[in-house]
Amino acid sequence: MASPTGSDPLLRGAVRHTAGSTALLLLCQVAAAACSLAVPAVTGRALDLMLHQLPGAGGWLTWAAALIAAELALETAAVLLTQLTNARAAGWIRHRALTGLLGTTVDRAAPLPGGDVAARLCVNATDSGTAPAALANAASCVLVPVGALVALALIDPWTAAVFVAGLPLLVLLLRTFSRDSSDAVDRYQQAQGTIAARLAEALDGSQTIAAAGTARREQERILAPLAGMARHGTHLWLVHGRAVARSGVLLPLLTTAVVAVAGSRLAAGQVSVGELLAASRYAALAAGIGGIAAPLGTLVRARSAARRTAELADLPPMSHGEASLPAGGTGRLELRGVRVEGEGAALLTDVTLTIEGGSTVAVVGRSGAGKSTLAAVAGRLADPDAGTVLVDGVDVASLTRTRLREAIAYAFARPVFDDDAGATVLSALAAGAGAGRDPAPGSDRDPVPAARIHRAARAASADTFIRLLPLGYDTPLAGTPLSGGELQRLGLARAFAGQGRLIILDDATSSLDTATERQVERALATALRPCTKLIVAHRVSTAARADRVIWLESGRVRRCAPHHLLWRDPDYRAVFLAQTPAPTAGPGHGGDTDPAPAPPPARIPARQAGPAESAALDGPREDR
Repeated sequence: MASPTGSDPLLRGAVRHTAGSTALLLLCQVAAAACSLAVPAVTGRALDLMLHQLPGAGGWLTWAAALIAAELALETAAVLLTQLTNARAAGWIRHRALTGLLGTTVDRAAPLPGGDVAARLCVNATDSGTAPAALANAASCVLVPVGALVALALIDPWTAAVFVAGLPLLVLLLRTFSRDSSDAVDRYQQAQGTIAARLAEALDGSQTIAAAGTARREQERILAPLAGMARHGTHLWLVHGRAVARSGVLLPLLTTAVVAVAGSRLAAGQVSVGELLAASRYAALAAGIGGIAAPLGTLVRARSAARRTAELADLPPMSHGEASLPAGGTGRLELRGVRVEGEGAALLTDVTLTIEGGSTVAVVGRSGAGKSTLAAVAGRLADPDAGTVLVDGVDVASLTRTRLREAIAYAFARPVFDDDAGATVLSALAAGAGAGRDPAPGSDRDPVPAARIHRAARAASADTFIRLLPLGYDTPLAGTPLSGGELQRLGLARAFAGQGRLIILDDATSSLDTATERQVERALATALRPCTKLIVAHRVSTAARADRVIWLESGRVRRCAPHHLLWRDPDYRAVFLAQTPAPTAGPGHGGDTDPAPAPPPARIPARQAGPAESAALDGPREDR
C-alpha cells in the first residue's frame, strides 16, 4: 500500500485504518444522542400525566431513568473507544512516518534534525491521531443540537424559529475560532520542533559544551524559540477564551429567548407544562452546538500536526527492482558518469571508474572533496542525480532490497547496535550476516553459525575484549560500557560476518590505534573471502597499502593510480599534510598520524581478499 501524501490524505488514511473503532464510537455517540434527545420528551410526558392525575406516569418515569442510565453507559463506552481510536490512529501515522523516513535515501533523511524528527514522530503523530475520534465527536456535537432543534419545531415552531435566528452569529464565532487557532497552532508546533532539535544537538555535543564552558550560551540558544512558543500558546488560549466567552453570552441568551417564547405560548394555552419543560431542555441541548469548538480545535491541531508528520511519510522512497547478481562474482564496481548535486552545488561531477573485483581501493581528498558522497553512491545509500552504478555488471538500482544489502557492506565511524534488553554481542554481530537472515533465538530461520561470528570477531581484533566481558558473546549490549574503538571493532566484526561482494569503509577505523588498524587491514587482505574493498582513507599508510588510490578534488576524480605514483605529486602529498603534522624525512611509516607513506606493498591478488569483507562495517574509532 502506497504511503499517503499530504496532511489530509494522511488523516484520511488514519480514519480508514481505524474505521472499525471509529464506527463503533460513532454508533455509541449516536445512541447516546438518541437517549439524550428522548429524555426531555419522556420526562415532559410523565410530568403532564402527573399534573392531570392520569395513569401511566410511573411507566414513563421508568423509561426516563432507563434512558439516562443507557446514556451514561454509552458515554463511558465512547470515552474508552476514543482513547483506543486515538492510540491506533497515532500508531498508524507514526508507522507511516517512520516507514517514509527509513525507506528514503540517506541523503534525503540526513538533513532532518534528530530532535525535530523525534518531535514529529512523538508529539505531532499523537496529535494527528486524535483526528478520527474528533470527527466522530464533532458529528455527535452536531447531531444532538440538530435533533433538539427538530424537537423544538415539533413542540412549537416559534421556539425553533427564535433559536435559528441566532445561529448565524454562532457560525461566525466558530469560523473565527477555527481560522485564528489554526495559525497559532502551526507556529506553536514549529517552535516546539525547533527546541527539540536544538536540545538533541546539545545532548550530542554535551562534552564539547562542558569543555568549552558554554553551557549558559547553549541554554539560551536552545530556549530562544520559547518566547515565541509562549506567545503563540498565549494567543491560542486567548482565541479559545474569546470563543468561550462569546458563546457563553450568546447561547444562554438563545436559551432564555426560547424559554420566554415557550412561556408565552404556555400562557396562551398553545403548549403544556410538560412541553415547556421539554422545550427548555431542548433549548439547552440545541445550545450545545457551541460544544463543537472542542473537537473543532482538536481537528485544527491534528491537521497542523499532520502536515509536519506527512513531511516524513512523503519522503521519496528508494525504489528497488527484481534483479539478482550473477553467481561467482567478485564485486567488480563500475561508476559511469555519476553526478550528485546537493544544496545547489555539485558534490560529484562526471565520475567514471572501474574497480576490479577483489581489489582494495582507497579514496582520498581534502575535506569536502566528495569522499563520503562517493562511498554513499557506490553502495546505494544515495542515488546519483545522473549516471549509473554497477556491481558485477548489474545496476544496483535494479537489485532487490535484500540482494542489495547482502551484496554491499558498510562500515562507518560510529556503529549503531540494537539496544533492546535481549540484544547480546552475538546477536548484534550476527545481524551482519545479511538482510535476509534473522539470527534471533527461536526464529524459524537458520541461525548464523557461531563459528563464523567468532572468526569475524577475530579478524576485527574484537574477540579478545569480547571474551573479557562478563558473559562473553552472550553479554547484553545495553548498559555495557565500551570505548569508541571497541564499538568500532564490533561494527567491523558485524560486517565481516556477512558474505557480500563489496565492502565500503567510510572512516571506519578512525578510533583504532595504529597496531589494531593494521591487523584489520591484514584481515581485509587475507583473512576473508574475496571481495572488493573501497576505503575512505585519511592516513597515508591506508592509502599506501591499497592497490589503487582514487584522488578526489572538488567532486571530480583528479587521478586514479597506485599510491607510490601519486606520491610524486606535491598536490597529492598536500592532501595528507593538510590533515597531519609535517612528514619526517624519508618514506618510512609514521605513528598514528602516519605522516609519510609506507613502501608500496605488492599487489594483492583478488582471490586473497577476505571472505566476509562485504558485510556492513559500521564502526567508530576510540576517541583517544
